[in-house]
Amino acid sequence: MNWRIFAPLIALVVFCLLWEALVWVNDWPNYKMASPSDLGPAFWKFRWLFLEYGWDTLWRTVAGLVLSVFVGVLIGMIMGLNRTMRDALYPLLVGFNAIPKATVVPIIALLFVGAHDMNTILIAFLISFFPIAVSVAIGLSTLEPEYRDILASLGASRFTIFWKIALPKTLPEFFGALKVAVTLAFIGTNLMEIVEPHGRGLGHLFDSGKISADYPLMFAVLIALAALGILLYYVVVVLERIFAGWAERSPT
Repeated sequence: MNWRIFAPLIALVVFCLLWEALVWVNDWPNYKMASPSDLGPAFWKFRWLFLEYGWDTLWRTVAGLVLSVFVGVLIGMIMGLNRTMRDALYPLLVGFNAIPKATVVPIIALLFVGAHDMNTILIAFLISFFPIAVSVAIGLSTLEPEYRDILASLGASRFTIFWKIALPKTLPEFFGALKVAVTLAFIGTNLMEIVEPHGRGLGHLFDSGKISADYPLMFAVLIALAALGILLYYVVVVLERIFAGWAERSPT
């Protein structure tokens, strides 16, 4: 039996049973707290909206995540390879990341009124690029000087040193940060979708459920978001095993 597959499924079943029991013991109506048994009808009733809006949320999140990877890696390389730039940019990045992104969402929405796709992608990018930039910077700045000196003495160029030593060393930190950035990107996407008055996506569907006090719909949206987040997370896991599988250590 492959417990790497069955263990998450068993945990999911136990979670749903505990959730159902909690609602049943407290005798909560579904307008106060939806139970897992309420979610199936909600998914079926709004199945086409879940498919359409789920796709909108997914591709916007992926677009923002891809943008955060490119920008985050670029900034991380600049900071990791140059001490002066690291000292100059680090406080700016930390200060920006400390700003609650919920306060940035209305500003972005007002700057790009009607541009639903662009402002949603932008906020997903803004909320997720920080861990990528920091991880790449740390990975490059902690490169052992012995490796660099040996390759340089053998006539290797700076690009060769970066490609052969620095980049592979950074990959484990990069993929670790990317796993965090996946969930952050979903948070940014849904914050914007909820704020937009005429938007699309699962965040907008959640807001519609809130306005109509449809708690099963609201919880169904939350489960759908969790499922999409898990999907993207395991996509990153697969990529990590392909490009940085050598760094994985089996637990003793």
